[in-house]
Amino acid sequence: MPESSRQRHAVLALLLAALATLGPFSIDTFLPAMADIGVALSASPLQMQQALSVYLFCYALMMLWHGAISDSVGRRPVILVSCLCFAIASVGCAMASDLSTLLLFRGMQGLCGGAGLVVGRAIIRDRFHGHDAQRMMSQVTMLFSVSPAIAPVVGGLLFGSFGWRSIFVFMALLGLLLFAACWRSLPETLAREVRPPFAWRQLARNYLEVGRKREFQLLALAVSFNFAGFFLYIPSAPVFVMQHLGLGHDQFIWMFGPAVGGIMLGAFLSGRLAGRRNARQLVSLGYALMFGAAALNVLSAWLLPPSVWSSVPPLALYSTGMSLSAPSITIVLMDQFPHLRGTVSSMQGFTQTMFSSLIAGVIAPLVWTSTLSLALTMSGLLVTGFLLRSAYRRRVSRAA
Repeated sequence: MPESSRQRHAVLALLLAALATLGPFSIDTFLPAMADIGVALSASPLQMQQALSVYLFCYALMMLWHGAISDSVGRRPVILVSCLCFAIASVGCAMASDLSTLLLFRGMQGLCGGAGLVVGRAIIRDRFHGHDAQRMMSQVTMLFSVSPAIAPVVGGLLFGSFGWRSIFVFMALLGLLLFAACWRSLPETLAREVRPPFAWRQLARNYLEVGRKREFQLLALAVSFNFAGFFLYIPSAPVFVMQHLGLGHDQFIWMFGPAVGGIMLGAFLSGRLAGRRNARQLVSLGYALMFGAAALNVLSAWLLPPSVWSSVPPLALYSTGMSLSAPSITIVLMDQFPHLRGTVSSMQGFTQTMFSSLIAGVIAPLVWTSTLSLALTMSGLLVTGFLLRSAYRRRVSRAA
């Protein structure tokens, strides 16, 4: 590959990764300050959990539209409008004087925050094919996966120095910075002549075409359950870090750092092994790592007192396996419908994020009371994801 092309690909990967960070930053930066935000807005801890659930619900809902709209109007306009609206919503959160106002603008953040991730996947499939697409997907995953480790640290530092409102000011500045960067450097990758017209009936037909295919249902749910095994610890982080591990609001890095390191390692391995191992082998290896991590997590929670050294390494190993398998599964999902990649990306994101919203709002508060209940729930989610993926493989084998 010529040096100039390699540089352009690196710039595109960096920009797409930065766009995808809006979601993690919206979730993770305010975790260290949740308790104090609740005090300031006269909200209970359970009510404050709604600030995460409302965000995730709106994030998932709009994911159905980001990709579909980008299929019709182009990738670039969707990205630019979303970045600008995200900045405006963040300002509204910073100025909130009660919980209702905060929830309103958190919902608006959610409507905008997923565009970079959803449309970014479609951009990759517009520009790259085969192993090149898997490598680019892995590069973006590896770069953007740094954000969940950085976000709570940034949130803790801002909260400790300037108060909780500064966290949302930071998010607003991030949105404006990304808007400027995309205005300058993000190319349009979908030619006008191949864009389907934007029509409600056509969109409904597209959703039905994708959503009623059993192979899509099984794989999309498998990815969702795999991710949920790790995501369970995100809404549980304030309890897990500060109560179970006995750390402070500025020490979330002890959980997020190793976990994100695992995501980066898995994405790196996925890129390195692209072309040397097929998708089925990579996914199987990813599941082997996740099952080993889940078993280790249960044993350490059962036999040892909670600590950074016993409770966190299983999360890092799990996230390695999850990140290793995810790019291959995502590409298989999108290649089922080459003419509707944006719609597929939207529906996959919708499925995964709606399930994450359920995890954050319902399941996590029920199981975060002990590290053992968290570990057992992770294992149950993983087993379900594996069974769904096995059902997909059986169905494909019968069709062949």
